[in-house]
Amino acid sequence: MNDFAGLELAQPILRAIADEGYTTPTPIQEKSIPPLLEGRDLLGVAQTGTGKTAAFAMPLLHRLAEDPGKPRYQQPRALILAPTRELAGQIDDSFKTYGRHLRIRSMVVFGGISIRPQIQALARGTHVLVATPGRLIDLMKQGHVRLDRVEFFILDEADRMLDMGFIRDVKKISAALPHRQSTGTGQIRLQTGLFSATMPQSVQALADGLLHDPVRVAVTPTATTVEKVEQRVLFVPKDKKRALLSKMLDDEEIKRVLIFTRTKHGADRVARHLLDNGIQSDAIHGNKAQNARQRALEGFRSGRIRALVATDIAARGIDVDGVTHVINFELPNEPESYVHRIGRTARAGTSGIAISFCDPDERAYLRDIEKTIRQRVPVIVDHPYHTAEAANDFGSAKQDPKRKKRSGQRRRNHRGSKRPAGMAA
Repeated sequence: MNDFAGLELAQPILRAIADEGYTTPTPIQEKSIPPLLEGRDLLGVAQTGTGKTAAFAMPLLHRLAEDPGKPRYQQPRALILAPTRELAGQIDDSFKTYGRHLRIRSMVVFGGISIRPQIQALARGTHVLVATPGRLIDLMKQGHVRLDRVEFFILDEADRMLDMGFIRDVKKISAALPHRQSTGTGQIRLQTGLFSATMPQSVQALADGLLHDPVRVAVTPTATTVEKVEQRVLFVPKDKKRALLSKMLDDEEIKRVLIFTRTKHGADRVARHLLDNGIQSDAIHGNKAQNARQRALEGFRSGRIRALVATDIAARGIDVDGVTHVINFELPNEPESYVHRIGRTARAGTSGIAISFCDPDERAYLRDIEKTIRQRVPVIVDHPYHTAEAANDFGSAKQDPKRKKRSGQRRRNHRGSKRPAGMAA
């Protein structure tokens, strides 16, 4: 497959693709679009930044365009479920982009803003509804949306959906879908697609309950990190992390950086510290109003903001080209989140750098991350705040109480060292 024309998509969609300057499908698009056009269920395993949104948006638009009809009152024909507001908004943007030459209407609903305009839009009718679980459940309970005429159902970022505790909402929504629709010639099954960056057992169990004889597409091995991301870890005391971050950002090569913290308050503290040190920054997390989150995201995308500090949940909707670095100010306590974090750089075929700060209490998290990604992360020791305590601990640090106890087997450390970006000779 050399170009999109070979995928036999409708001409208006191909025009929209050409308008965006795309000529060649990504691997996830090349493998997913044909079976979705055929009406097959699909289980897609793909890292962030691989073009998976277009992988389901394009074939859904094609199939809807074959028999568009008028949008129905409160009854969408396609439902796409996403875990965060930002991701839902960007999925809706993709449908509008690739469907600009079609008479297909799409809309998005999520929490954090007034529900009334969403109710009014649903009353006008839509072909495609993109939603977060919580707001969709609210609209269902209030009788403003019905799912009994949905023909296409996509569950995106399924692993994060489960991590965020949406499993019950997903099951409620799934139960309201018409898994089989009666027609004059027999029965037509609802077409379902599930996409996930990782495939833990919980996601596989969910897929088994939702999908019927699915085509499985995996463009990279499960639970591996983006190959073009150069990964590094720096051992540093907890109280020296902000000083180390400031010193690293003296390097002008770190042009657009996404910084991760575990908590909302931590994100705010880091953003304020950077601002106090003359670095244009902002924070994005669940406590921020939607308009504040959008301003921060647009500022980051435009380059007005150099450093965006985020929590894992909020960052799932960040789709910004040109992120040169990801810095894990705090390591995640779930190793799968590490995969999602560093996937925010090295997007669209570019390279990127992921730097992690690890204090003594996070040593066990690093061990679990390395086990998940099946590789050792190179250690940088040539910086002013290196702590031997963390470097020499092989994972016996206390772990998050919510996590299951893992094996305490110690490993030898065969790591080299080299100078990180931002550290002067």
